[in-house]
Amino acid sequence: MQVFKFGGASVKNADNIKNVTSIISTYNSSELIVVVSAINKTTNKLEQVINAYFHQNGDYFGYLNEVKQEHYQILHNLFEDPNHPIFDEIANTFVEVEWILEEEPQDTYDYLYDQIVSLGEILSSKIIAAYLVHTGMKAKWIDARDYIQTDNTYREGKVNWQLTEDKIRRDLPEILDEYIAITQGFIGSTSENFTTTLGREGSDYSAAIFASCLNAEDITIWKDVPGVLNADPKWFAETELIPELSYTDAIELTYYGATVIHPKTIKPLQNKKITLNVRSFINPEKPGTVIRTTNQTLPVPSFIFKVDQVFINIQPRDFSFIVEDNLSHIFNLLHEHRIKINMMHNSAISFAISVDNTGTNIDALLEDLEKRFKVTVEKGLELITIRYYNQQTIDRVLVNKEIIRELKDQYTCQILVKDLNE
Repeated sequence: MQVFKFGGASVKNADNIKNVTSIISTYNSSELIVVVSAINKTTNKLEQVINAYFHQNGDYFGYLNEVKQEHYQILHNLFEDPNHPIFDEIANTFVEVEWILEEEPQDTYDYLYDQIVSLGEILSSKIIAAYLVHTGMKAKWIDARDYIQTDNTYREGKVNWQLTEDKIRRDLPEILDEYIAITQGFIGSTSENFTTTLGREGSDYSAAIFASCLNAEDITIWKDVPGVLNADPKWFAETELIPELSYTDAIELTYYGATVIHPKTIKPLQNKKITLNVRSFINPEKPGTVIRTTNQTLPVPSFIFKVDQVFINIQPRDFSFIVEDNLSHIFNLLHEHRIKINMMHNSAISFAISVDNTGTNIDALLEDLEKRFKVTVEKGLELITIRYYNQQTIDRVLVNKEIIRELKDQYTCQILVKDLNE
């Protein structure tokens, strides 16, 4: 049994959906689950809808109509018959969100976010399932919310693994005996049947959940890059493909911010020793990168860049040590405001962190920290992480940069820098 995951770029238009169909047909096996993301940039556009709706400060129906028109254009390019049932199916799917928007917001932002933004994956998976059937394949649309069970932490649902595994193992094998299953990434459901999401870019994680619960042979994530590269091509003109990665190196790279794989993806696969392939949907004949149990270390240094960083230096006002009680208070505030640390360093009387500039929750965090601590802040910084570094690789990334903070261990170097050209 195999699991495929296709991201938003791979299904961004009708031609790409036809390409995905071609890839699936090559592996035309009944024991195949296909997990799909929302069509390219749909999630961002649905975030516009929820923000305008919740704050009542924009044309949220207009934003939704843009999403609707893009999806109908894809439908018209895929299906010659305008009376094909998928047109009504998609229309009814949009109606579910329109019902929400017709009433003034009563629920929390996070709850409403999940009910609205999850629409993207529902739409894309229904379109792809219908097109596969249209081309003659035995495919069946399944609702991930019937299987992936989470708690009520909206926007970052925590998976109830036992319940999820029970549901997947009870129902899916019989379906997979006859059909290719097409389902959604990114979404799950609470025990009360409310939709949750698993965190931004969480479709990789969804695929890993299905693979783990069904003890799949392997999982393939189809990307618009040849595989896992040693740096993001938008930062480096010359990058190198890494043909093989250990689970350890993969999880380290994702932890530090490599975007080719979602950070939560690796653990459930490593626990079951399931191989993860990262391959190109543009050149599907190429082998890409294989991630599995191996003693092979990275053949070249890997670079990860995170921009728009906020450096926060925290000191107790009474000159007390940064020990368990102060650290506990700081981490509780970070958890409360849903802020993830990218780099941290503590001394006897200070604790310093680098975090993404996520907007208003950063301001709220700083306000709460200042009630107890002396806080200094610097924004607009860049965090560079090098896995398997040497001095030459460090020098390479420090041209016209001022070092704000530098941390090293045996394998990894993190450098928080300010661009001197700005």
